[in-house]
Amino acid sequence: MDQSIVFDQGLIQRYDQSGPRYTSYPTAVEFNAGFGEAEYRQACARSNASSRPLSIYFHIPFCDTVCFYCACNKIATKDRTLAEPYLQRVHQELAMQSALFASGRQVEQLHWGGGTPTFISQDQMIGLMEATRRHFRLAPDEVGEYSIEIDPRETDGDSVRLLRELGFNRMSLGVQDFDPQVQRAVNRIQSEAETLAVLEAARGAGFRSISIDLIYGLPLQTALSFTQTLDKILRFAPDRLSVFNYAHLPERFKPQRRISVEELPPPQEKLDILQATIDRLTSAGYVYIGMDHFARPNDELAQAQRNGTLYRNFQGYSTHAECDLIGIGVTSIGKVANTYAQNLRGLDEYYARIDAGRLAVFRGIELDRDDEIRRDVITRTISHFILDFRSLEAAWGIDFHAYFAGELARLADMAADGLLKLEDSGFQVLPKGRLLIRNICMCFDRYLTSKQSQGSFSKVI
Repeated sequence: MDQSIVFDQGLIQRYDQSGPRYTSYPTAVEFNAGFGEAEYRQACARSNASSRPLSIYFHIPFCDTVCFYCACNKIATKDRTLAEPYLQRVHQELAMQSALFASGRQVEQLHWGGGTPTFISQDQMIGLMEATRRHFRLAPDEVGEYSIEIDPRETDGDSVRLLRELGFNRMSLGVQDFDPQVQRAVNRIQSEAETLAVLEAARGAGFRSISIDLIYGLPLQTALSFTQTLDKILRFAPDRLSVFNYAHLPERFKPQRRISVEELPPPQEKLDILQATIDRLTSAGYVYIGMDHFARPNDELAQAQRNGTLYRNFQGYSTHAECDLIGIGVTSIGKVANTYAQNLRGLDEYYARIDAGRLAVFRGIELDRDDEIRRDVITRTISHFILDFRSLEAAWGIDFHAYFAGELARLADMAADGLLKLEDSGFQVLPKGRLLIRNICMCFDRYLTSKQSQGSFSKVI
């Protein structure tokens, strides 16, 4: 498989528009209050007829300080005592969720996200993992993918070693940028020494994969300054990097209102940063997986993409494609059978629902057959940059050319622009179309027209 990438500025500018990141299809914009606890329970019952393994996501919403760029659901506080009442409800929800799933189903993925998961104490970490193992059957270390998001400012060597002992074997470290003036502008002061200490502790403890998160497009960044951060990161030699595009949406995310628009890099500078990033990482031997993700050629993600087993979900790219996902905690999203379900967003309402002995699901969606077909098309495309029409036809009993006649017309225009190679049997995304994979997937999104003008999504580049 060709995993190369070409930066074509003319094409990028021509296709620059807003669009989904496709961590789900339909996207969360389509979730509705008509789907609630009863519908979720029915979905869990249907899913037990399958032999699919399970994935569990825990949301720990607390942060010690707020980063101004952040678009996550979080609670910035210095009060560590807030974690205990939250975790009490998480334990209760965990028990209620476990009762919905057949005991023989194995958990192959587990992820703690936030917020800052290491905001909680070591004893609380131990308690949460013990409760998880009590209620669910976790796959052995060599099979399971157990990951955690790490803020190096909130973690030391002892915590890293404990996390490995608890079963975590993958971590992502938030860095964003090492430039001091950029860090001050976004209220995230973090030294290289802090980051390196955590990374070295993780390697010493036996973590199998370490990823570093960066953001381009932050205030005061330039192509030169960001390349200097990249050079420092490359000396750490992480297994993976996620280089996210900063989307400035202050009307939706209040912390971003503290960022000065005048200090954001202009569009051309932002493109220069992206091009410099691609050049530097690919020359260092990293493979572009897609959607901001880079990995070493021997990394599991790169291998899964080559052998056709890569999958995309709410945690990004994954090597475990067929899991039912259980979301635990405020605002968590689950994917069970042919549904998505999201928990309540506020602490008080979440607590009240759990205290009443009820699940915290407040909205979601049940996919119809067309949704499932389109999800399959989008997931295959965004994961593998190739789509075999015959395989889709066999899986769904459709005539691809008849079912997607309008979509194929739009793809023909993209093929003429050199984004992909279109044939009767399928299409392959070309190296200069890989950065625009969201645009290609958008061709198959039947919900997009009504939402595009509502500012629901970030820019694709």
